Amino acid sequence: MSELIAYLIVGIATGSIYALAAIGFTLVWQTSQTINFAQGEFVMLPAILVLLAVKLLGVPIPVALLLGAVAFVLLFGVGFKRFVVDPMLPHGVLPLAIATMALAIIMKEGAKDGFSAEAQSFPSPFPSDAIQILGTAISLQFVMTIVVAFATIAALQWFVTRTRTGRQMQASAQNPTVARILGIPVERMVMLTFVINAALAALASFLISPIYLAKFSNGETIGLFAFIAAIVGGFNQVRGALLGGILVGIFDSLAAAYVSTSYRLAVPLALLVVIILVKPEGLLGRKEERHV
Repeated sequence: MSELIAYLIVGIATGSIYALAAIGFTLVWQTSQTINFAQGEFVMLPAILVLLAVKLLGVPIPVALLLGAVAFVLLFGVGFKRFVVDPMLPHGVLPLAIATMALAIIMKEGAKDGFSAEAQSFPSPFPSDAIQILGTAISLQFVMTIVVAFATIAALQWFVTRTRTGRQMQASAQNPTVARILGIPVERMVMLTFVINAALAALASFLISPIYLAKFSNGETIGLFAFIAAIVGGFNQVRGALLGGILVGIFDSLAAAYVSTSYRLAVPLALLVVIILVKPEGLLGRKEERHV
């Protein structure tokens, strides 16, 4: 029983990180109607930037975390919107999707060649002590990861639904033309969405890298699980991404423990197939009608 509790806690912790990345899929979809296939690499790269800052500049870890987060948000929040999405979107969603695939390859190979092909340890922002939960010793790192991720997603949900800026973001995503008529600065709201996506990816990177190390190939697994989480929970709902992330994390943890590490990727995919067959819009998603 204690082992099951431990696996569930680990699954919720990693699942909450997948949820942060899944929200990025949701945000980009709502604003550009395309899928950012570089989302996994968006989570991989910030940790690499932090380690580069420590190695090249010799700054302490707290300063490196700040520099890495700021640099990433500027490059892959503002820069991604200005130099990838804006030029490609007028040509349709397919060219934009292909552009994000190319960006993923560039980011992955750039991290491999410019930093290291080997996995590197990444400092945890939390103590390594263990606490007792239902008679089971659980690392405080996993507990704090859950707390931080849940608090961040709750704050984002409150911001989007309860603040004037958040409602303007929703209006800009749902109907930009009407939003402009109402005087909403649509371009600014869309840019804010991409900045939030980059900030969430940086946070996810800092939370997951102490667990799985900082490695150029991390984006492949993270991107796949986050994509599955977004679909399972509902591609147009922030809270759906949270639910999907937790389910994927738990299924992945239990599959690795009780099935096989060789087939652990197949279990979340099987969950995805079941959800699509039963509820195609996702567990918390809403149906959308589109005229073509």
